Amino acid sequence: MSTRTLWVTGAGSGMGRASAVAAARAGWQVALSGRRREVLGEVAAQIEAHGGTALVVPLDVTDPEAVAAAAALIKQELGEVDAVVLSAGLNAKRRAWSDQDLTEFTAITGTNLLGPVAVIDAVLPAMRERRRGTVVLISSFAGWRTSPSAGVAYSATKTALGPLTEILNLQENHHGIRACHLCPGDVDSDFLEQRPEVPGDADRALMLTAEDVARTVMFVLESPQNVVINELVVTPAKAEQA
Repeated sequence: MSTRTLWVTGAGSGMGRASAVAAARAGWQVALSGRRREVLGEVAAQIEAHGGTALVVPLDVTDPEAVAAAAALIKQELGEVDAVVLSAGLNAKRRAWSDQDLTEFTAITGTNLLGPVAVIDAVLPAMRERRRGTVVLISSFAGWRTSPSAGVAYSATKTALGPLTEILNLQENHHGIRACHLCPGDVDSDFLEQRPEVPGDADRALMLTAEDVARTVMFVLESPQNVVINELVVTPAKAEQA
């Protein structure tokens, strides 16, 4: 089997990090993007310690020029991108119409919606030319069903990834490109620190793990090329009531 290249955004922590590690263990060479170079270096070291190949590509996905430059660097170092896992995400503690901040709203929109669009736009021409490619947009349960506690900006941007994925499939499936809107429920990760009230250990124990989501990502990536998993909702099992 020829070497496959995966580009992961938000690769420094949580679901992005777990997905990058899982893919590397499955034989993918992985480009790691995120804002914190030192954290990406730790992920790369973890991958390389197990014999994998990782390229650190620090990136702010809200900067379209930086996204294009990152795509060019990955092509130069690892070859064409076969798949992307878009895990970079942002939320704010102020989540109601009564207290939200428009500067934060703009930042959330840039990271959660415009960022994925920029990355997809950067890799799509080569995928179309090679007639294959997989796009996994890590969204949220709030992107599948309204969840007021997730906040106005977060809910709106994650919900928008649904039609974005659907249109991508409608327009690009015939070019061998498939996309998945992956909607996890509560996940025990660093992202919980962005909640107004951070869950405690007892609540976290009932959540999905980042590795659970990574296994789901791998299910999508490793599915036969003719299979399109348009949307996938993954939630933690309900605890038995006492």
